[in-house]
Amino acid sequence: MRVATDDILTRPLGTKARSGQRSRSLRQVRVTGPMLLGGLVAALVAGASALAVFGDPEGGEPSAVATITLREPAPVAPVAARVEPARTGPSSADEVETASGVTVVRPTGTAAPTDAVVIQVPSAAPVKLAAAPDPRLIERGRHGNLPRLGEGRLRALDLYARPDGGGSGPRVAILVSGLGIGQAATASAITRLPPAISLAFAPYGGDLERTVARAREAGHEALLQAPMEPFDYPDSDPGPQTLLTSSRPPENLDRLSWVMSRFAGFVGIVNYMGAKLTSDGAAFEPVMREIGARGLGFVDDGSSPRSLATTLAAKARVPVARAEIVLDALPRPDAIDRELARLEALARQKGFAFASASAMPMSIDRIARWAAEAEARGIRLVPVSVALRNPETRLSSAKP
Repeated sequence: MRVATDDILTRPLGTKARSGQRSRSLRQVRVTGPMLLGGLVAALVAGASALAVFGDPEGGEPSAVATITLREPAPVAPVAARVEPARTGPSSADEVETASGVTVVRPTGTAAPTDAVVIQVPSAAPVKLAAAPDPRLIERGRHGNLPRLGEGRLRALDLYARPDGGGSGPRVAILVSGLGIGQAATASAITRLPPAISLAFAPYGGDLERTVARAREAGHEALLQAPMEPFDYPDSDPGPQTLLTSSRPPENLDRLSWVMSRFAGFVGIVNYMGAKLTSDGAAFEPVMREIGARGLGFVDDGSSPRSLATTLAAKARVPVARAEIVLDALPRPDAIDRELARLEALARQKGFAFASASAMPMSIDRIARWAAEAEARGIRLVPVSVALRNPETRLSSAKP
């Protein structure tokens, strides 16, 4: 029997058998059992080799399985922490000066001794004025609340005054008036001028209570301007409720009551114009007595050489202070600077000097520039109430 596979197995590779040869070959070659077994073994070896090469990507590579056991780390002995000795404060005078911001001036070439006892001086906190109005110092009037003397003769002059910080050296008091009308000038004076400079407010501004409260919150002492008759009235008119020489005393006192009801927290009254009224003793004396009876002081801005304020104040026992210099009588920057220099020289000569100025932007600017350097020159700014409350200072500053 002859099958197709016989030709395949007996024919040389790559040749085609002829029909005659195919028959003879099959007849000549006889497949035995050992030959078949050897072929099977060879096929198995070839298949295993192919599998090793192409079927298993890791064929022929040695492999092993290892088991890893995790162990807890061995405990480490704790290291004793280094304890620094507690420090209760700087250990030297130099450290205290650095920490406190206090600068100590010593002779050249010296330093703070290591065993020195140093007192740390804290920085000064802003001065806080007493709240206003204080119910002990007000009474109800026809136009509103008015200042009055409290029990034990407690005065608004004392309660609402800015305290003097103390210290040595020549002192200067400056009063800037005409505030409360122009918002820009008022805000500039409150924010740019040192808190020790006192501010006087006209009675005609809007929302005066809030404006004055803001000024006092910034540390400025407040005074109230009362409109008084000038010599050229009514060509020069201070405004409604002006106190006139032609008016009877009750009428002037009623107008003064209207003025004093405009806001609370002021320490005294300042003339607003008023050269004619302040030179008329008969018209001015009742006004001065009313001011003193309500626990206030009177400040003469120094604009009129005829003012009788100091003379009448002595008779009526009213605290009074008169400005010795009007800084902006000549409204020019160079003139204001000259008057400020004169004010400083006067303070060095007498120990105290008092000046007034209006709320012109130019005046505020020149005063602010001067005040920024005055302390470095040894000048100490104080509020106007210092002149009103201190008899010795009042006498020196009240001379016309």
